[in-house]
Amino acid sequence: MAVGAEAVAISASQVASSPLGMLGRLSSQQKLGLMLAISAIVALLGGGWMWSRTPDYKVLFSNVSDRDGGAIIASLQQMNVPYKFVEGGGAILVPASEVHDARLKLASQGLPKGGLVGFELMENQKFGTSQFLEQVNFQRALEGELARSVQSLAAVSSARVHLAMAKQSVFMREQQKPSASVLVNLYPGRTLDPQQVNAVMHLVSSSVPNLPIKNVTVVDQNGALLSKLDESNPSTGLDPNQLKYLHDLEQSYVKRIEAILIPIVGLENVRAQVTADVDFAHTEQLAELYKPNQDPANSTLRSRQTSESTTVAGQVDGGVPGALSNQPPSPATAPITTAAAKSANGPQSGAAGTAPAGGQGTPAPVNSRKDATTNYEVDKTIQHVRKPVGGIKRLSAAVVVNYRRVTDEKGDVTTQPLNETEKAQITDLVKDAMGFNKERGDTLSVANSPFTDLAREEVPELPLWKQPEVIDLAMQGGKLLLIGSLILYLVLGVLRPALRRMSQPADQPVPALAEEGDKEDEPISLTDEFRQAQLSRNEQNLMLARQLAKDDPKVVAGVVKQWVTSHE
Repeated sequence: MAVGAEAVAISASQVASSPLGMLGRLSSQQKLGLMLAISAIVALLGGGWMWSRTPDYKVLFSNVSDRDGGAIIASLQQMNVPYKFVEGGGAILVPASEVHDARLKLASQGLPKGGLVGFELMENQKFGTSQFLEQVNFQRALEGELARSVQSLAAVSSARVHLAMAKQSVFMREQQKPSASVLVNLYPGRTLDPQQVNAVMHLVSSSVPNLPIKNVTVVDQNGALLSKLDESNPSTGLDPNQLKYLHDLEQSYVKRIEAILIPIVGLENVRAQVTADVDFAHTEQLAELYKPNQDPANSTLRSRQTSESTTVAGQVDGGVPGALSNQPPSPATAPITTAAAKSANGPQSGAAGTAPAGGQGTPAPVNSRKDATTNYEVDKTIQHVRKPVGGIKRLSAAVVVNYRRVTDEKGDVTTQPLNETEKAQITDLVKDAMGFNKERGDTLSVANSPFTDLAREEVPELPLWKQPEVIDLAMQGGKLLLIGSLILYLVLGVLRPALRRMSQPADQPVPALAEEGDKEDEPISLTDEFRQAQLSRNEQNLMLARQLAKDDPKVVAGVVKQWVTSHE
C-alpha cells in the first residue's frame, strides 16, 4: 500500500512539475496575470524591434507652398520614399539616409519652384500670341528670375520683384526710365546690412536695361524701407573691405617686427602691436602754373607780324567844292609828256617828276612807318595729381621684450633685463622693419619687462563623447540597452518569481504516525533508523497524495488510470 501511494505521489509530483500541471494548479487570477506578463513581453519585444528599425527623419524642405508641397509629395510617392509632415511647421521630413538623394532627384524635376516662374514661361508659347501678351510674359519671366536671384541670399527666405516698364517712344523727351520694387521676406532674427541692400539694388539695376539705381526700392516684410540713399555722400559708413585692409596692414607690420626679433630674443619673448592711420579719401588735384620767360632767345616763337607803310607828302587837292577847285593845276602837264620826260631823264628825273607842279627842284617829304608784333609761347605747367587710396599717414608701434634668461655655473636659470646697447639695437631693428619715418609722425615704444609665465592654452581635441559618430552610436546602443533592460526586468523581476511561486508545493501538515498495519508490511531486515526514515518518507508521500487527491481529483484519477493500464 505504501509503495502504491509512493508511486502515485511520484507520478503526481511529475505531472504537477510539468508546465501543464503547473498551469492546471494556477487559479484564474494567476492565469490572467501570466497571460498579461507574456503579452507584455511579446509586445515589448515587438515594439523594441520596430523602434530600433525606425529611421531617423530629417527635414527635406521647409516653408514650401501648397502647390510645391503637392508636387513634392507626388514625386516622393513615385520614388517610394517614406515621408512625414511636421504639424504647424510646414516641413516635409524624409529618412536621413535619403535626404540628399531625394533633393537631387527633385532638383532634376525643377522642384520646389517656390511659386515663381522664370524664363521657362517662354518655352511654351501658344500659336497666335499677341505682342502685348509676349511682352507681359517676358516681364513676368524677368521678375521671377530676379526674385530667384534675390532669394539665393542667406538671410532672405522669399522675395518678390515688381517692374514698372515704361512704353518705348521715338521721342527722346517723352522717354521714361523704368523702376523696380523688391519685397524681401527675411528669416527670423536675420537682417540685411547696407552693403547687402546696395548689392540687391545694383543686381536689379544691372539686370533691367536703362534702369537707374535710384529707381530701385527695397522693402522688408515689416514695411521698413531698406534702400535709403544718401545723395550728398553715397559712400558714407565704414566699408568692410577698408577695415579688412587696415587689419591686414597692421598684422603685416607685426609679423615683420616679430620675424626680425624672434631669432634674437626667442619665440615667446616678444610681443608687438602696430596701429596704422590710413587715408581712405579719394583725392585728385589739378594745377595750372604760369612762369615768366627767362631768356627770349631760348623762348619758343609762337607768331610774328610785321607791318610797313610809306606816305609821300605832295600837293593835296582840296578847297571849297565848286568850279575853282575843279580847275587843273598850272602849268598843266599831260601824262604823255611826263612819261617821256621820266624816260629821258632816267631815275633822277623821277625824283624831279615828284616835284611839285610849280617846277621847283626840291623833293617832296616822305613818311615811313614800320610795325612789328612778336608772340612767344607762355611757360605753362599743368599738374594732375591723384593720390592713391589707402596711403599711410602715420604709424604707431609698441614692442615688449622679455627679460633675458641667464644660466649660472650651478645650472640655475635666472632672468636679467637688457642693457642699453641691446635696447638700442632692438629699437633700430624695429625702425628699419616698420619703415619708420619721423617726418611722417611715426612713433615707436620699446619696453623691456618680465613676462608672466602663463601656460599655453592648447586647443583641446574634441572629446570622444562629443563626436557625432559616437553620439549616433550611443543613441542606437541606448535604444537596444533600454529594450534589453525592460525585457530582463520583466523576465527576472516579474515572470520568474511568479513561476517560482507556482512551482513551490503548498505547506503540508506534520504527518501522523503510521498505522500498525503498515509496519508489519515492512521488510524485517531494515534497521530502526532506516525504518524510521522510510516511514517518514512514506508518510510524506501519502500526505502529498492525499492533498493532491483532495485539491485536484482529476489529476489523481488520471495517474491511477495510467498506472492500472500499465500493469495490465
